[in-house]
Amino acid sequence: MGLREKKRNQRRVLARRSAAPRSGEGKDFLPLEERPGKKRAREEQPEEPENTSTVLYIGHIPHGFYEEQMQGFFQQFGTVKRLRIARNRKTGKSKHYGFIEFENPEVAKIVADEMNNYLLFEHTLQIAIVPPEKIHPKLWKGVRRGFIPIDRVAIERRRLNKDKTIEEHKKLVDKIVKRDEKRRKRIKAAGIDYECPPLIGSVQPSAKKIKFED
Repeated sequence: MGLREKKRNQRRVLARRSAAPRSGEGKDFLPLEERPGKKRAREEQPEEPENTSTVLYIGHIPHGFYEEQMQGFFQQFGTVKRLRIARNRKTGKSKHYGFIEFENPEVAKIVADEMNNYLLFEHTLQIAIVPPEKIHPKLWKGVRRGFIPIDRVAIERRRLNKDKTIEEHKKLVDKIVKRDEKRRKRIKAAGIDYECPPLIGSVQPSAKKIKFED
């Protein structure tokens, strides 16, 4: 086959391609129907259940942001029914988490959505809705009277100052004598020539029972 025949064949192929109708030409519109066996999977997103809880958990509460400050801050969203900050029973210091209750559940949801991860006094607040079934029945016990710390010093003072019975006094003296004996042995073992003063512990005599003859 010469060079001329090759050129002729190329021209014929090009002419056939140009004469053949292209896919989609000559039609007013393209078919929108999907091919059988290739249906588009549409994932229906489940609707979020309606919020009915009015209690929120608040974590990472900064120092100085206590009940009074929290009441004034969250009142801008809606009416606050109750709030509580977890505190140490001995010292009364904040544990940096607490709970707050609104009157309207819609307000509680808005606060949880908008104030979560809110930066306050270099602390990022962690706010979440507490479902009604997870609320402890004693969560709001004593919230109206506020937190009253236990006075451990007064309790210990009363314990030490109370009148002791004869048996309690004897036990106390025995403990003091035993500690003194151990102290004297340590001094003697160290090679120190020291004469410890004697302990004088008076034990009250037991009360006598008086019998009256008829």
